[in-house]
Amino acid sequence: MKQILLINDVVGYSHVGMVAMLPILTHQGHAVFNLPTALVSNTLDYGHFNVMETTDYMQGTLPVWEKLGFRFDMVCTGLMFSEEQAKLVNAYCHKLRDNGTMICVDPIMGDGGRLYNGMGQRQVDLMRDMVSVADLTIPNLTEACYLTNTPFPNNGLDWKEACQMLDAICSLGARAALITSARVDGHTCVVGRHGDSPQYFRIDYTEIPKAFHGTGDIFSAVLIGKLMNGSSLQQSTHQAMTVVSRLIERNLDQQDLCLGIPIEKCLDLL
Repeated sequence: MKQILLINDVVGYSHVGMVAMLPILTHQGHAVFNLPTALVSNTLDYGHFNVMETTDYMQGTLPVWEKLGFRFDMVCTGLMFSEEQAKLVNAYCHKLRDNGTMICVDPIMGDGGRLYNGMGQRQVDLMRDMVSVADLTIPNLTEACYLTNTPFPNNGLDWKEACQMLDAICSLGARAALITSARVDGHTCVVGRHGDSPQYFRIDYTEIPKAFHGTGDIFSAVLIGKLMNGSSLQQSTHQAMTVVSRLIERNLDQQDLCLGIPIEKCLDLL
């Protein structure tokens, strides 16, 4: 059993973020701990929401954990709500990585070719700093473009361009990288790079026209759970993609996609 720390937001009304990831990782046999970056009333697409940043709590918690000698096999970081938070988490991850902890960074910034509301160039720079300490980073195509200062390819990438983008992400300091929601040579896929002598892979998938919130968090949770259980990056990626597809297919009749997928009812699909 591995000890995994999630650093992400907690959403009160929706199965997204940490709420989606906890049951998946626990079901895979891991001990899961959490450090919330914010308490969020509901996903932002509802139009009205309340957010309470937890920076003060984080600043008080991390020294306590260090004093108590708490250690983690993996830390997975997600949404950051301030520059102060990002710098705090970055410094903490540097210390842990030096002691053998694996760091996974999900550089949550945008989708569909643009940044999320409230995100700007400063957030992009901060996420580049986070990626510099990552053993693995998992941006979607939009985030990969912002990280590498590449125009969003409306017509997709070819294989050479995809590999160059993975190389550019790893040149920031990451040891391995995935790009999700990519389109390469006309195929919707996830592409990846790992190893100091780079090895690349592409796994195609068929898009299901149902845009549930939180599927990226589900993908991340299954992926890191499988990695911690000994699967390779390519195997873990394929398994995570399969789980996400099965979860969407089981819940196609759900009307409110902002609620995310009811993970607890679907653990048998893991």
